[in-house]
Amino acid sequence: MHTTIAQQVEELIFDSYESMYRMAYSYVRNEDDAMDIVQESAYKAIKGASAVSQPDYLKTWLFRIVIHTSIDFIRKHKQEVSCQELAEPAAWDSYTDFDTIEALDVLNERERAVIVLHFFEDRTLAEVAKILDLNVNTAKTTLYRSLKKLKVQLTEGEPAYEGF
Repeated sequence: MHTTIAQQVEELIFDSYESMYRMAYSYVRNEDDAMDIVQESAYKAIKGASAVSQPDYLKTWLFRIVIHTSIDFIRKHKQEVSCQELAEPAAWDSYTDFDTIEALDVLNERERAVIVLHFFEDRTLAEVAKILDLNVNTAKTTLYRSLKKLKVQLTEGEPAYEGF
């Protein structure tokens, strides 16, 4: 039996639900807002499924929708979420280091997406580049620049131990 693109999209949404949530949460840091973004993204994906020309790239397409929906949400609500507003982690284990999550604030949208996709969602640089519509070298450069920013943010205020 041959499945339609719409059925494939629905299955992918079901299989990727937690990843979609983690991606949205990395942007808005609010459980309810992340759930709204996932629901909106799922709606957009199901509604736009007929426009997909290459089913091999459905996962890439779906994550682009989540990223763009998250960015649109932030722009629309112009929220600045502080560390105190972080909720307790629910059904996800990967994002329990709140210092790291808070440090993501120093990154711009592209840098954050590269970090989250590569380290939190275990995507290869090639997959990250495809999802974000970048070439691999740009994704790699963005990754290393982002890591430097995060290192500075995470080590700020710590004593430097030069010689042991």
